Amino acid sequence: MSPTPVPDLPGIGRRENLRDRIREALRAGIISGKLEPGVVYSAPALGAQLGVSPTPVREAMLDLVKGGLVVAHPNKGFRITEMSEEDLDNLAAVRLLIEPPTVRDVVAVIPKEDFPELRARAQAIVDAAESGNLLGYIEADHVFHLTLLTYSGNRFLVDVVSDLRSQTRLLGLTPLLESGRLGSSAAEHHELLDFVEARDASGAELLMRRHIGHVRGLWAGGAERSTAVR
Repeated sequence: MSPTPVPDLPGIGRRENLRDRIREALRAGIISGKLEPGVVYSAPALGAQLGVSPTPVREAMLDLVKGGLVVAHPNKGFRITEMSEEDLDNLAAVRLLIEPPTVRDVVAVIPKEDFPELRARAQAIVDAAESGNLLGYIEADHVFHLTLLTYSGNRFLVDVVSDLRSQTRLLGLTPLLESGRLGSSAAEHHELLDFVEARDASGAELLMRRHIGHVRGLWAGGAERSTAVR
């Protein structure tokens, strides 16, 4: 498997925290689909495209290896992780076992004074979708859902869900943004908070199940897939 020429990637900006900036630029490339699943990219080629030496690129890529976004191939480069339909189905199935019932359980314990902050986090997801900020969307979505689950008081559960969510973020989001479906998914976070603020635990659980189903369908590239995991 030969290393592949690198597509145009986002700039890394200033040189402070260079490794972190490179890592985020590469993450953005993976999320947007510019760095394609299954393709091996070499550190020298990536470094040349970003205007840096190969060493910090390798370091940044090793960070992404830990997160499951890429796989290292010694003396060749780094392969962007592929997720099969079966993998995505299995991940969604595990999330359905954990997240909806946990959301149901935390509805009663979320302090009323925390509602404005949760609304702000939900709006950050919507704003990122509307502005086309794919990396910002992923990060805001991640923070919102993990914040809700934190009210369970179970840090092990939160860690497991964080890992599961990271692994479902391996396909390009650009087609979803262009079709408008990403905005619809973003709006569901406000709907979820409507149930939370009404202390409707059953409604929140059902909405969470529907949301995971929608996300599974979106990542498969077709909304019709969402019914498979509801």
